[in-house]
Parts: sequence; structure tokens; C-alpha cells
Amino acid sequence: MHDAFEPVPILEKLPLQIDCLAAWEEWLLVGTKQGHLLLYRIRKDVGCNRFEVTLEKSNKNFSKKIQQIHVVSQFKILVSLLESNIYVHDLLTFQQITTVSKAKGASLFTCDLQHTKTGEEVLRMCVAVKKKLQLYFWKDREFHELQGDFSVPDVPKSMAWCENSICVGFKRDYYLIRVDGKGSIKELFPTGKQLEPLVAPLADGKVAVGQDDLTVVLNEEGICTQKCALNWTDIPVAMEHQPPYIIAVLPRYVEIRTLEPRLLVQSIELQRPRFITSGGLNIIYVASNHFVWRLIPVPMATQIQQLLQDKQFELALQLAEMKDDSDSEKQQQIHHIKNLYAFNLFCQKRFDESMQVFAKLGTDPTHVMGLYPDLLPTDYRKQLQYPNPLPVLSGAELEKAHLALIDYLTQKRSQLVKKLNDSDHQSSTSPLMEGTPTIKSKKKLLQIIDTTLLKCYLHTNVALVAPLLRLENNHCHIEESEHVLKKAHKYSELIILYEKKGLHEKALQVLVDQSKKANSPLKGHERTVQYLQHLGTENLHLIFSYSVWVLRDFPEDGLKIFTEDLPEVESLPRDRVLSFLIENFKGLAIPYLEHIIHVWEEIGSRFHNCLIQLYCEKVQGLMKEYLLSFPAGKTPVPAGEEEGELGEYRQKLLMFLEISSYYDPGRLICDFPFDGGPGKNPRFQSSAPASSLLEIHFFTRAERSLFWL
Repeated sequence: MHDAFEPVPILEKLPLQIDCLAAWEEWLLVGTKQGHLLLYRIRKDVGCNRFEVTLEKSNKNFSKKIQQIHVVSQFKILVSLLESNIYVHDLLTFQQITTVSKAKGASLFTCDLQHTKTGEEVLRMCVAVKKKLQLYFWKDREFHELQGDFSVPDVPKSMAWCENSICVGFKRDYYLIRVDGKGSIKELFPTGKQLEPLVAPLADGKVAVGQDDLTVVLNEEGICTQKCALNWTDIPVAMEHQPPYIIAVLPRYVEIRTLEPRLLVQSIELQRPRFITSGGLNIIYVASNHFVWRLIPVPMATQIQQLLQDKQFELALQLAEMKDDSDSEKQQQIHHIKNLYAFNLFCQKRFDESMQVFAKLGTDPTHVMGLYPDLLPTDYRKQLQYPNPLPVLSGAELEKAHLALIDYLTQKRSQLVKKLNDSDHQSSTSPLMEGTPTIKSKKKLLQIIDTTLLKCYLHTNVALVAPLLRLENNHCHIEESEHVLKKAHKYSELIILYEKKGLHEKALQVLVDQSKKANSPLKGHERTVQYLQHLGTENLHLIFSYSVWVLRDFPEDGLKIFTEDLPEVESLPRDRVLSFLIENFKGLAIPYLEHIIHVWEEIGSRFHNCLIQLYCEKVQGLMKEYLLSFPAGKTPVPAGEEEGELGEYRQKLLMFLEISSYYDPGRLICDFPFDGGPGKNPRFQSSAPASSLLEIHFFTRAERSLFWL
């Protein structure tokens, strides 16, 4: 609770009994049971809460008590219910302007001032005459009928306009009547045990409706607009709305509450109060039978300070927005209060709500991250200041907090990425606490956000780590990300980080290390093969270096590093790959050449020549073994039909010599040592050109080499 108003006596021990009140600006009208209408001028002394009260006019011409009065200062008229008739008087002279003759027998009326889109003001009035409602509008100094009368279930006891409806309280029930020409009526709910129903208009076009010690707020459809009713400490007898406060007159005191947030603000003890009226912004009068008090608002600054101390930030915000300060000062204070509010929401473990407020404020995301343990570097976190000690979070609470932070950071990341290419490279964030440093660079801020998202995913949903790291524009800080991934033993994700940051050697070293660990998801050579296959020509030195152990231990799979049908593999420089294989793994050179020639349709003579040479070397080596093991006296089989590798490779060589058009015989002829002379070959023709003669000579030597057995 805090002090929102201070009661100041205006009239004391009035000899006449007060029956109704009305006020506007510095004027107060008092209607009495004896039929007197008193007009007071209330002038506030400068610098203090004291008033100069002057009785400006007293009209004693009414023969009976004044039942109800209503001031319409915009039209300078006073509408009154007197002797069951509706009268209209001049506001300052009390001269009668008109009377509503049709409304004879009236027991109650309510007025409503509408503002049209064109800026006109339209005064409407509803009058209760027995079990009928009459509707009027004010024009040319007269009330005219707005539409036909409505019949209602009982005699109205209380009523108020609610946009284009009228909420009516009867003895037992409340009803809502639509002013739509049809007079459609909707039963709401019982009035409760109270003697008189209570319907009070609110400043936003809604109505407050009482049911014993509860008050609900309804719109023109009769729908309750608040989650919970206001719960008074006694049954209200009258009520006024002075935003953001609702002020109710209870039998022994005045009680002040707010709807949003739902708070008891203040209780003011007064001697048997009965009536309350508003004369405009910050002008509230309360009266008993013989006393009148004015409720003076406590200065906004004082209220706000008190509310901040009590951590009532929502109400403090409402008051700050109503202040008359300059725009810059006002916005600065509102921003400060919202930051305090968001921080307090976080401390109350209302993480989602807190993040939503921080997001709207544009608070520096690092200041929000600092609310959490172990997300920011220690040195930087020490520079951050907060209004109060941070809550200690662990377990399910910490996970819930991390999930809220993920949503917040994802939103901030999206906003920053869109603005990253703007000419202005500076971020426009604000501190949570004045004087705390903020991150100015957009790129730096993105780096911190992505790294923090990585940490949050590790805490909440590891499956999201890899997609984050695979983003083309991921800005994760390498060393920090490397540290947390290693600590969490997330080596597959560490590989992705290195790959996206171009740190291929680090990635390959991790793959080598993890390949030997039994429980590692990276155990074995497959991931190394896959990684090397995607490196491309610019990383050929790494491919050669880190393929060695795979080619040595798993030659067939290792060869796929150079033969997989991938653009990066097919575009590798084949001459350098061939040289590497011949030098280090000569046994794999033949399958490599077979692949690039037969699958990739390589036509370079160097590769065709090399394959023939390697076939020849293979055949010659196998032939020596074959001859040594060949039984004496046994007839050899035809060339190429031998069992095992010898037959296979002699057949391959013969076939390749027949089908290839791209080898160079001149370079190969020395590899076939059996010289039978070109003249003995049936394909030799003396008239052939020199190149053909060379081919014929080569074929003769090759055939002798293949078929001499």
C-alpha cells in the first residue's frame, strides 16, 4: 500500500443535510435534503494543500429535496432530478432552461457525453420512469427523444451508460440494454445481498458493477474484461474512477484500489462518507451528511518513488505515463521503470514475461545474459550492475529460464542479422542500469548472442547445437565455443564448428584422436573419409596428409577419398593425386586410374599411358611368380586365361590396349622388350604413315609380350 491521496476538509458541519454532489473545475455544487442548491468556488492555495472556499450562490427556490444532479460543463448546463421531474438549469445563474415534460415521474437518470469522429460532442440521457427507460439527446437547448421507450423488468435503482448500451441495476438483478433501436436486453447476474445495486461509469467507456463486496468491469456486450473481480473490505455505496484508481465509498472509510494490477492502494478513514463525485482530472470530492472533503493526489514523483520501493512496477509505470514532464524526461523514467519491472519479473521466476519486456525495451542482450550463471566471461560479467542480488537458479528452474532466454536471443539475433549490412555498424541497445557499459558493435553482439545460444542449447536441447553451428552466418566465438563443446564431450558438433570456421586441420586432428576411442561417436575412419571428400583442391595438402592413415589401414575406403562421386572429389587435380598414390600407395594407383578413365571418362594420355605401364609392371611381376611355379612338361594356357590375378591383369591390359584411343605408343614402346620386328605383324603395311607404323610396331611388341607363351 502507498499514499495516493490526502483528504482535506472543504466544508465542515454544514447545517443542511447533503443529498447529492456535482463538481467541475474549481466549482462544487451541493444539493441538500431541504431543497437548497449551493454553489461553492474552491481555490487552492499556492504551495500547500489548503483551499479558499467561497459560497458563490445559494438557490433556495426548490420546495423539496434535490434527488440527483449532473453537471455538463461543456454545454454549461446543470441537469437535476427534482420532485420526480428532469430539469435543466444554467450552470452559473441557476436560471431554468427547460424541463423534460415526458419524463414526469422519473426516479433516476444518467448522462453520457460522446465525442464523434468529426469532433462534435453529443449529450445523451437515459431517464427511468417506473418500468420504462426513456432516451434523449441535447440539441438547441432542449432534450429531444433519441428513440422509443424501453420496457424493463422492474424499477431501475442504478444505471450507467456503457458505450451503446446501458447497464441497469434492479432490486435483484443486473441487466444490459442495447441502444440499437430494438432495445435488446441481456440478463447479467444477481445484485447480491446489498440493499442498493451499484453501477458506476468508468473513464474508458466500460462500467463497474457491484455484487456485495465484489466489483466486476463489463464492456458494452456485458462481457467481463478483467480476470478477477475487485474485492473490497466492505460493500461500496458509491464509486468513482480516477485513472488509474477506482475510489469506493464504504460505510466507514474510502478505499482506493487499482484494476491492473489488482491492488489495495489506500484506505482513508472519514466520518460516515456517503457520496463521491469527480470534477475532472485529480478533482475528487467525498461527502457525508454534513461534511465535504477533497482528495488531493499525492505528487506523482512521490507515489512513483514509494511504488518502486515496494516493487509495484506496473502501477509505477501507469503513473509515470501520466506525468506532465517533458517527453525526454518522461521516456527516460518510463524506460528505467520498465527495466526494473523486467528485472523484478526475472527475480520472481516469471522468465517469459521478463524476456518479453526486455525485448521491447531494446536492453543490451549481454545485460540480460548476465542474469544467468556461466554464460558471459567472468571479467565482463563483473562490470554489469543490477538493482538487487540475482536469484540463484538451478535444476528445472534454470532450464525454464534458459528456454525463455533462447526465445529472446533468437528474436534479437534475427533483428541483428537483418541490420548487419546497414551502413551503421553500431547497435542501438540501452543499459539495464544507467552507467553500465553496452556492446556497440553489431558483429561483436552477434558473436556473444550466438555463443550464448550454443551454451543454452547444450543445457536444454543438444539437438539444436548442430543446426546453429551449420548456419552460414553463425558468429560463435571459436575459443569459447571450442571450450564448452569439449567440456560437454560434443565432438561431432566441434567438428562442425571447425569446418564452418575453416579450421580443417583442427577438425581432422579431432577425427584422428576420436577414431581410436571405443565409446566415441566418431570411432573409426568413416567420418575422416567424409570430411576429406569435401575439402576440395584448396586443401589438397590436408587431404594428402590426413588420408595416409586411412589409406594404410583401410585402403579400399581410403581410395574413396579420391574417387567418390562428389564435385569436390572429381575436381581434385588428378595428376597430383596420381603422383601421391604412386609415391605412397602404388597398389591403389591402378584402381584410381581405372575409376577416372572408365567412370569419369578421363582422356589425358598421361593417365592412359600410366595405366598401361602399371598393368605391364603388374603382369611382369606376376609372370615371374607364375613361371617359377609352373610344372615341367605342362602345356601353358593361352595368355589372359591364367587363373588368379595374372589372367585378370593380362586380360585388362589386352582389353585396354584394344579400346583406348588416348595412350601414346611412342612413350610406351620401351615397356615391351620382346622385339620381333614390325614386318612380322600382319597389320604392318609398308605404305603406312610414320605414326601408323609406330602404332603397328607397338602392337607387335605388345602382342609378343602378351602371347609369347
